[in-house]
Amino acid sequence: MSEEIVEFAVDQRVVYPSQGVGQIKEIFEKKVGENTVKYYKIYLEVSDMIVMIPVANAAMIGIRPIVCAADAEKALEILGEAIEPVTSDWKLRYQMNLDLLKKGSIFDIVSIVRCLYHRSKVKELPILERKLYDNAKKLLEDEIAFALGKPSKEIEAMLHAKLEPLGALVAKKSPIIDDDEDDDDEFGDEINDSEESENDDSDDDDDSDESDSGDDMEDEGDDDE
Repeated sequence: MSEEIVEFAVDQRVVYPSQGVGQIKEIFEKKVGENTVKYYKIYLEVSDMIVMIPVANAAMIGIRPIVCAADAEKALEILGEAIEPVTSDWKLRYQMNLDLLKKGSIFDIVSIVRCLYHRSKVKELPILERKLYDNAKKLLEDEIAFALGKPSKEIEAMLHAKLEPLGALVAKKSPIIDDDEDDDDEFGDEINDSEESENDDSDDDDDSDESDSGDDMEDEGDDDE
């Protein structure tokens, strides 16, 4: 039964969701309690890290083969297509794209890169989204490079060539409704309300201190009399 679960061979390139391209370095068995468990030892090149994954869990984790050259070319084509308007709530947008990243298909990653690149032409991305964009772009670049057998630098230039024309169009026409500032205002109001509350408390404390100080002076005056 365990032999049917094995999908990859030693030295095969695979994609580990959110981690990028890796290589199966070894398939081995390990005693776990009373059971013998078969593992993949995978070397992740981007992070220079070795991970050991039970063969039975590989599909659940989302480990998959690198796409074929035809799918890599298709991903590049989709990257250059016009984008549908997306939510301007960056927190919702971030979670949606993070979920796509965890799913890990090359077309999901294309959607993330295209969405966030175009959004960055409307307004600067928040730090978390910028990191997500950089990560997704690197994952896409590496997989396409391996699929097409081309250097990463060449693929990076190809990605830019696909994104830049539509990015310029988005910057001019801005098809995405930009109401991030409304969200920022809400956050700002909450912060201001909190600060005003703290200031009010501080003023009350100051008044209390002054009152106590006045009482002390009166007491001292009574003592002098």
